[in-house]
Amino acid sequence: MAGQAVDLGGGVYKKRLNKNQHRSIILAKGGEYWIYEYMFAKNDRDNIDDAELEMFRLLAKGYQGLRKSQLTKLIEEKHLLEICHDDEKEI
Repeated sequence: MAGQAVDLGGGVYKKRLNKNQHRSIILAKGGEYWIYEYMFAKNDRDNIDDAELEMFRLLAKGYQGLRKSQLTKLIEEKHLLEICHDDEKEI
């Protein structure tokens, strides 16, 4: 996190990327994993609106209820793409 993410509440975070040129909306599940849900260039739009934030909060809540087996299935079916740190594979 290193001060580059802002907690928007409800499991939603906005993170700065690429030397502050891009933003990512991230959904978190209890600190276990992060789901990069939406990315945008800072020069294309300033921020997400309130309606979008509410939808991201609903998505975050849905991800919080998933079991590891459900996450594994989403990855296997290519609904989610797992990005591993240092080639470690964990769910």
